[in-house]
Amino acid sequence: MARPLVLVLGGTRSGKSTYGLARVRELAGRRPVAYLATALSAVAGDPELEDRIDRHRRSRPADWPTIEVGRDLPAALATAGDSPVLLDGLTLWLAAVAGDDLADIDAVLDGPVAAALEAIARHPAPAVVVSDEIGLGMVPMDPGARAFRDLQGLVHQRLAAAADEVHLMVAGLPLTLKPRS
Repeated sequence: MARPLVLVLGGTRSGKSTYGLARVRELAGRRPVAYLATALSAVAGDPELEDRIDRHRRSRPADWPTIEVGRDLPAALATAGDSPVLLDGLTLWLAAVAGDDLADIDAVLDGPVAAALEAIARHPAPAVVVSDEIGLGMVPMDPGARAFRDLQGLVHQRLAAAADEVHLMVAGLPLTLKPRS
């Protein structure tokens, strides 16, 4: 089986995580999947986010190892070895590596983003990446929020160009933007 890269985009509660989970299960077959978590370090004192993480945890098999990504996505992928991976979600990782200073988007794109996209492309097993599509709404008034929205859109473009499949989730329904050939 080829090692496809699948990008699943969607808004809040669009069904993107559920779809990503189902897609990686299909691609992995009987093999356990390494779950690359990006929200674990962000929950201190946030009961609502802790509840979301717990629901995600309960939705996947107990034998799937969870790897906390932190800021070093290439290292997390290396820890996964040759296991299929589900990265959920790219948005929180990008927020962690971009930080508060988004004055130089190119530095983020050419540094940690380029390294992460290269690591994802080199991963020897199927990879499903789930990310929030945040660019469909109104233009934010805050310059930092606008810069992050722009950064996220550019990252999605680069990842979609490298992906074998791209799906946009809307109201729980997948819209296939780039079918696997």
